[in-house]
Amino acid sequence: MKGKILAAVAVLVLSVTAVQGQVNFGIVAGPNFQNMVGKDAGGDKLTNGLITGFHAGVNISFEVAPDFLIQTGLLFSQKGSRNNESVILVKAANDDYICTTRVSYIELPVHILYRPELGSGHLLLGFGPYVAYGIGGTQNVDFEVLPAFEQKIKFRNEVPLADFLTLDYAYYKGFDAGADIFAGYELGMGLSVRLNAQLGLLDMVTDVANWEGESVLKNTGFSLSVGYNF
Repeated sequence: MKGKILAAVAVLVLSVTAVQGQVNFGIVAGPNFQNMVGKDAGGDKLTNGLITGFHAGVNISFEVAPDFLIQTGLLFSQKGSRNNESVILVKAANDDYICTTRVSYIELPVHILYRPELGSGHLLLGFGPYVAYGIGGTQNVDFEVLPAFEQKIKFRNEVPLADFLTLDYAYYKGFDAGADIFAGYELGMGLSVRLNAQLGLLDMVTDVANWEGESVLKNTGFSLSVGYNF
């Protein structure tokens, strides 16, 4: 699955290098409002809370037809959630357990961008896939029967049960992929604002060896971006 996603994105990225036409470089930054949603070990829906983070990075756009561009780039992006679902093994609901997860990613989006003239600027409509990889993060746990504590996040596809039970670290899978859709407006001076919605497609919960009934969590959220094209 990962190989197919990476291959598809690589083909899109490489294809834009052969495109002739207008090329735009830009910078972008803004707040993220993120969550991790999914199901617990019993198949019940997990309802978590939003956290506020941020994203920042650079992008490059290649014109492929009048008003149509392919846009890619690199972003630093914070994701995660605030919830009252236990993260110990099965993530079963527990009102006495509050956990705030913040994960930092390097993210590569590849968007098809529709950019027609509108007034003195341009309308921005886009969609496409993204891939991302975790580079760090923390998880703060407040459990009624224990003192509050912080765990650093390690990225593993699978961990031994003994390592997981020490609670020294919080474990998540490092690779993420999903889809973006956005709408916005670019002023004639190159300044732009856009609203972006993102849906992760991969389970981020690390598998625990010799344990059955783990939950499923996927990144999801939206963001507000302010950008400038040079």
